[in-house]
Amino acid sequence: MYVAVKGGERAIKNAHKALGKKRRGDVGVKELSVRQIQEQLPHAVDRVMTEGSLYDPELAALAIKQACGDLIEGIFLLRAYRTTLPRFISTRPINTDKIDITRRISAAFKDAPGGQMLGPTFDYTHRLLDFSLLEEKEPEEDCAGDCGEDREDNPPISRIVDFLDKEGLVEKLADRTKYELPGDLTREPLLFPVDRDVRLQNLVRADEGFILSMGYSSERGFASTGGHPFVVELRVGEVDVEIVPEELGFTVCIGEITVTEGDVVSVYSGSDKAPPQFARGYGLVFGYGERKVISMAQVDRALRCRELGEDIESPVQDEEFVLSHSDNVQATGFVEHLKLPHHVDFQGELEVLRRMRDEWEVRVEKRKRLMDQTAQNDKGQGETCNVM
Repeated sequence: MYVAVKGGERAIKNAHKALGKKRRGDVGVKELSVRQIQEQLPHAVDRVMTEGSLYDPELAALAIKQACGDLIEGIFLLRAYRTTLPRFISTRPINTDKIDITRRISAAFKDAPGGQMLGPTFDYTHRLLDFSLLEEKEPEEDCAGDCGEDREDNPPISRIVDFLDKEGLVEKLADRTKYELPGDLTREPLLFPVDRDVRLQNLVRADEGFILSMGYSSERGFASTGGHPFVVELRVGEVDVEIVPEELGFTVCIGEITVTEGDVVSVYSGSDKAPPQFARGYGLVFGYGERKVISMAQVDRALRCRELGEDIESPVQDEEFVLSHSDNVQATGFVEHLKLPHHVDFQGELEVLRRMRDEWEVRVEKRKRLMDQTAQNDKGQGETCNVM
């Protein structure tokens, strides 16, 4: 047994060395730095920060490098590191009404109040490989005044959904000036039914691909959510992070973070208490994450079915199904643990299977003998009838 353990340790050390060699790749090529990942793979960094529940671009880039580009592994690494950090104060809720916008669009209004700001986006690019990138040229600086970056002293831009609110065409939300301490999914277990604040936390940390598929299913009719949803507004920009130190008693800004926020609406047929109107879905993530935000808002809207008195008809409306299976770290743990040694379990299943096969063969043999005996009896009765 001691030899087996030592042999296992040696094999694991060699596996670590092999992983390091694979991570480095061809030593004739300059090593990829954490700073390069942070600056040139921002979408990957933003996803790892969002689903890892830790806003730190440098650490997210480090996790991506350590994970050889496997984002889910990087998310796992960042979450594991997060558990070692002390929590010494809670921030105030970020005020996205005062967001310093770098991109803002509306698919519901052509002439959106405050204007559309395209910013950096793939939306209008051709999905063709750009072989000029192989030459590693520097990008053009001039973007005709619509880059959406380095815009100083931007005045606050009203939310487009607020204009619908003034006409009473969209459901009312709670007063945003009132603050209640939300639940904390990182410290408390997920218990059903959940309040919307915890549900949104779960959707933020959820795997983007899973949430995308769930949102897509609602668009294809697998949810009674009023048909085609509309992206009323999508906003990307920087917001202040503020705290209120006990010794000071007033708000202090400690920095800013980049977020993507989205409001999605769909028709709600109303009830005895509410007239027909648009019902809302909401999404917000760290960094640049429009696909995740829109999908999250769609799923949020679908999961409000019980609150809105709608029938639960589809998986995307099943709160326990969606929230219990959305976390990629948990899913990875359950799936990849199958690679770990299960020798004893397998031997147990093997013995059970052999016993089942023996019993099956006995039953088959008995059935065969019974069928042969029945056939002989039928043959004997037939011969008797012929003689008579």
